Amino acid sequence: MTASPTTTLQTAPLHAGAPADAAWWRDAVIYQVYPRSWADGDGDGIGDLAGITARLPHLRALGVDAVWFSPFYVSPQRDAGYDVADYRDIDPLFGDLDDVDAMMARAAELDLKVVVDLVPNHTSVDHAWFQAALAAAPGSPERARYIFREGRGDGSEAPNDWTSVFGGPAWTRVTEADGEPGQWYLHLFDTGQPDLDWTNPQVRAEFESVLRFWLDRGVAGFRVDVAHGLVKAEGLPDYAPREHMLQQNNTADSPYWDQDGVHEIYRDWRRVLDSYTEGPERILCAEAWVRPPERLARYVRPDEMHQAFNFDFLDTRWDAGALREVVETSLRVYDEIGAPSTWVLSNHDVVRHASRFGLPQDGPRPNGIGAEDPQPDAELGLRRARAATTLMLALPGGAYVYQGEELGLPEHTSLPDEYRQDPTFRRTGGEELGRDGCRVPMPWEGDAPGYGFGPSGRTWLPQPPSYGELAVDRQTGVEGSTLELYRRLLSVRRERALGRGSLAHVDGLGEDVVAFVVGGSTLVLANLGDAPVALPAGAEVLVASGPLADGQVPSDTAVWAALASEG
Repeated sequence: MTASPTTTLQTAPLHAGAPADAAWWRDAVIYQVYPRSWADGDGDGIGDLAGITARLPHLRALGVDAVWFSPFYVSPQRDAGYDVADYRDIDPLFGDLDDVDAMMARAAELDLKVVVDLVPNHTSVDHAWFQAALAAAPGSPERARYIFREGRGDGSEAPNDWTSVFGGPAWTRVTEADGEPGQWYLHLFDTGQPDLDWTNPQVRAEFESVLRFWLDRGVAGFRVDVAHGLVKAEGLPDYAPREHMLQQNNTADSPYWDQDGVHEIYRDWRRVLDSYTEGPERILCAEAWVRPPERLARYVRPDEMHQAFNFDFLDTRWDAGALREVVETSLRVYDEIGAPSTWVLSNHDVVRHASRFGLPQDGPRPNGIGAEDPQPDAELGLRRARAATTLMLALPGGAYVYQGEELGLPEHTSLPDEYRQDPTFRRTGGEELGRDGCRVPMPWEGDAPGYGFGPSGRTWLPQPPSYGELAVDRQTGVEGSTLELYRRLLSVRRERALGRGSLAHVDGLGEDVVAFVVGGSTLVLANLGDAPVALPAGAEVLVASGPLADGQVPSDTAVWAALASEG
């Protein structure tokens, strides 16, 4: 339908807004850098800290508040650094601690806060603790740091029926010092990522020490990997999951996700962070794939974490009713405990939303897209992605932006299998392609080898040809480009304090329209229907995700508009 222009909007209050002096993280926009894929400084084809430091001005020009780095710690890289061998040192692939200090100093010059990844559910098999556990006997203090168990029956069967997130069994049997098959260790992910036992006081003390190590180096906080997985149900009971482990409807039903004991850990961590009183408040952000939302909200109670990614929002299909519901439910649940929602559309673990929204919206989110799969509609996907981001960045609370989404980068959907490195691809025998397609190196210069990723032109994953026209230099200063859209959105968001504003739902514009008034004076309207929708008379367009026609918002387009003052 086409709405009749009117200065009277039917609104229903949903969210009261945050005070003007609220802490920085409550409305921060934080940019995720995937270190091996952002910028290469030494020419080996893999991103590194020197490359990151040189490209940090891009983030200042973009207008974000902070940058979160995926792991750059010492690691055998079986899961792209999420298998950590040393939490207090840098993998030579990326540089060293001096390079971290230089990067931190440059970020401070640019007024960018730094958040680092913390991986507490598991270590690498190369970690000194796990190597000591393998050398020690069953029942030893060294093995007690991990989850070792005897097998069933004669010992040849796994201790229970749990399966790995990456495919296959979640248990691997070790060979003991005498050469005989022995105990089994738990790994909810790859065999190279043994789960720690968080009932062990040594584990708790070690990670509090790791927190202090990085806080002392000046980080503003931590994104906590698999925050919902640290505690397992007593007795490790059998469990036959009804769905994919990360997409269950009620995660607390499982014995390895969202156990109540995780909250005691995070209360302890919060006390550590709160002891650092100089400078900006330090934060914890939970990667917690938890449902229902009331369970997720428990992670951001006042004495626990500060943020938790809103994955329900990320998983919501391009449907107006579904989007309204997830926004309204999220704000209601978080408002009950005084916490902000933290919105996100893409990251290093999911198909990029510029491609995801170009697929049919009636199926589950794919774990990778290959050349033999149905291909996204690139034009439609980008148009919807721009509209979705325009909607997201107007919502009260914090938001995260994944590297390259400001360029409109699509998923690499024709990546040859021989280049794939995600353990999911290996452990499922190729049935699930995994996450490599969203981790392809950034394009900086459209005419340069490797699109300017590094001095040699080499890239650890091949880039699709479409990345050339989407490179940073091809979009900078170009009216209507996705990069300039993001810059404009972030500028207006800051000017009008949208992340701290109140929010009221707007009725009467049609079932295919998502519309809110933020802060009492900014209309946010996303048209997901086929027919154009008219803006209210007197509304002044501030930014639009795509061209408007005679004051009307076309299909798959979103707009921010200043409302005419009344009286």
